[in-house]
Amino acid sequence: MSMKKITTVVTDYKAGKYWETVEQEAKEMQDCMHVVNVYPEVTYQTMRGFGGAFTEAAAHNYAGMSDAKKKELTEAYFGEKGLRYNLGRVHMNSCDFALGNYTYIEEGDTQLETFSIAHDFEEIIPMVKDAQEECKQDMEFLMSPWSPPAFMKTNGEMNHGGSLKKEYYQLWADYFVRFIKAYKEAGIPIEYLTVQNEPMAVQTWDSCIYTSEDESLFVREYLGPTLEKAGLADVGIFVWDHNKEEAYQRFKETVADETARKYVKGAAIHWYTGDHFEAIELIKKQYPDKEVFFTEGCVEYSRFADSGEIDKAEMYAHDILGNLNAGISASLDWNLLLDEKGGPNHVGNFCAAPIMCNAAEDSYEKRLTYYYIGHFSRYIKSGAVRIGTTRYTDNIEATAFLNPDGERVLVLLNKTEKEVPVTVREAGCGIEVTVKPHSICTICY
Repeated sequence: MSMKKITTVVTDYKAGKYWETVEQEAKEMQDCMHVVNVYPEVTYQTMRGFGGAFTEAAAHNYAGMSDAKKKELTEAYFGEKGLRYNLGRVHMNSCDFALGNYTYIEEGDTQLETFSIAHDFEEIIPMVKDAQEECKQDMEFLMSPWSPPAFMKTNGEMNHGGSLKKEYYQLWADYFVRFIKAYKEAGIPIEYLTVQNEPMAVQTWDSCIYTSEDESLFVREYLGPTLEKAGLADVGIFVWDHNKEEAYQRFKETVADETARKYVKGAAIHWYTGDHFEAIELIKKQYPDKEVFFTEGCVEYSRFADSGEIDKAEMYAHDILGNLNAGISASLDWNLLLDEKGGPNHVGNFCAAPIMCNAAEDSYEKRLTYYYIGHFSRYIKSGAVRIGTTRYTDNIEATAFLNPDGERVLVLLNKTEKEVPVTVREAGCGIEVTVKPHSICTICY
């Protein structure tokens, strides 16, 4: 092992430092009082990467920017000097962060004769294509529906919940196939999908209710076999796609049937009801052949409008750290780009994004959350394996990964009001660092 060159990257908001890089030399470390140990031989899950959602809202804001600003924005998220995202989430049919309700067929079309993704070619797909061009690796995409067309649902509308009518289970599975193939033809590979976004939430926006048995039935008798028949068996099916507090129970019930379990690649989770990192650990322990993806989280104005930028950034970092240590293998943020109001959103469900813009002024602002995300996404590469750590105090949150090229990446978060001394040590060698109050640092060697 060579530890001669150690690079420390620091974000200290109070000091006005963002991704400030310091290089140090390793030395033998005898300090046993402030140690964070790194054990690369102890391995856990493999990371697929980091990314965000190409919602219609994000794409609409993007479309309103000048070509020069578009270039800066794609570089900021997908470029080498930016967050280095390699994953994207797209929605099939409309979601709350759309300009209104829409589908890809005419209402009542039970043969999918009118199916067309022409709507997405207007703004969503151009943004995706720019991201693909900027990204230094092949991007992978996850697709999620918020609601089937109104005529397929028990309540006769896309909003306010309702359920998929049993007589339309096969038609809806066929709809998945048509969407995936249409996006593939557009040069956008859908590698993963979730059955339903937030399947137990009746929302004022696009939503649809599935019980665990509903979701299991749809996967094992319709979606799974239909994907196989269409030559799409390699598309990973993820279930739940909702908050962590019910994730284990829901996953257990959904995959209780062996056929359903055969088709399901893993669970997808959101963060809106608290940490519940143990739920991820339970899924990984009981179903070690399955993966867990974090597929959505954002700062909701309805709950956190008055919180400061440091609080919001630390909320992101704390959740990413906890999720990684619990076993997730992909982390996808919500909207990539929102306007100065936190939208557009067709039901006024405004939120924050790591980058906010004002298209009328052709300007944008990177929020502190953007830089905190970068401490993970910029340095933990696709294919990295999480490795063992121990820490001397809970005043420091820590996670560590081994990149495919052998580089170690250690992320340290200090949410306290005090400086925290840390001796980073592997096999008796390392460095001493001081993690400033309310700061985050990433150490690479």
